[in-house]
Amino acid sequence: RVELHRLDPRTCAVVESRTAKVDPYDAEDLAVGPDGSLWVGDTGDNEQRRSTVALIVVPARGEPELHRLTYPDGPHDAEALLVDARGVPTVVTKSVGAAGIYQPEGPLDGVGPTPLVHAGDLALPSSTTTGGPIGGLGSRTVTGGAMTADGRTVALRTYTDAWLFAVPDGGTVADALRTAPVQVPLPDEPQGEALAFAADGTLLSGSEARGGLDGQLRAVPGAAGLAGAAAGREPAAEVTAAESPDDAAEPVPAWRTAAIGAGVLVVILALLALVMARHGARRR
Repeated sequence: RVELHRLDPRTCAVVESRTAKVDPYDAEDLAVGPDGSLWVGDTGDNEQRRSTVALIVVPARGEPELHRLTYPDGPHDAEALLVDARGVPTVVTKSVGAAGIYQPEGPLDGVGPTPLVHAGDLALPSSTTTGGPIGGLGSRTVTGGAMTADGRTVALRTYTDAWLFAVPDGGTVADALRTAPVQVPLPDEPQGEALAFAADGTLLSGSEARGGLDGQLRAVPGAAGLAGAAAGREPAAEVTAAESPDDAAEPVPAWRTAAIGAGVLVVILALLALVMARHGARRR
């Protein structure tokens, strides 16, 4: 089953748990819906053989919902899930080269499966940032995603960088992903796969352990404002002044990152990965 735990940022004690009696195949990302529901992206498919993928919606109260999805062009491996202010999910594939952007063709109603529509492709700019398990290919391989609570900024990450996109006024996630992104280097993470925004615009990055290197959490203060500034838009009022990306992306101690309230999302994602591993999740 799926188990999600929210931790107190000061003591790391579990203060809330949510569960769903669903046995996922390969849970890869976590998103927060506009009503506070947690969306689990069961979209991993390393061998690209699944006939359906799934989204598991776990509300604070009430019964969890399972929605199965089908791609219009065959199986894909995907590790990034974004849910916008309207509750519309977007899945971004983990492809070498251009990543596919997919959204449901209509409202999610019941188990389904609901067909996905190919909303476009995303080719990230080149990067010289080091890190990750697959060398230079990892700089363009999408491994996670996040949105700010106000829906104004979308972030996708690779093994080496985060890329921030400003959502146009009245636009969609797909519209944002067609614009030029702002790069935030996340160098030398062993296997960076988690991403979240704190309420003040801080970008939180989480890496799994790999090759004898410990996993890590890091914070990039004010990152959410970078995309808005690059698009000629005033940053949201709650966003603090950004440090330069190179300086801001230095690792920070885990206790400091945990002290930022929304950092619990990264911790939840890490706990989810552990639970999935215990229940037969197939991760690379």
